[in-house]
Amino acid sequence: MTAPAAPTISITYCTQCQWLLRAAWMAQELLSTFSTDLGQVALVPGTGGIFQIRYDGDLIWDRKADGGFPDAKALKQRVRDRLDPGRDLGHVDRP
Repeated sequence: MTAPAAPTISITYCTQCQWLLRAAWMAQELLSTFSTDLGQVALVPGTGGIFQIRYDGDLIWDRKADGGFPDAKALKQRVRDRLDPGRDLGHVDRP
């Protein structure tokens, strides 16, 4: 029996809006926090004001539906809730 594959995160960002740096920063935050627990964090160029973050293909953040961009805390909590719900994120979980 083999271990399940590590999850992948994809961040689709609008190239017209020049959101690459924001997407790259969020990818860096996720990789810094979850390191080897993630299999991949991919940056996916798009257009039309898109900014979506997917966890194994499931949408966990949509700029239009969620009313803007996630801050690092909200994004890390959403990923943690899928990856390892019991995991303590330290100061991120403190009010």
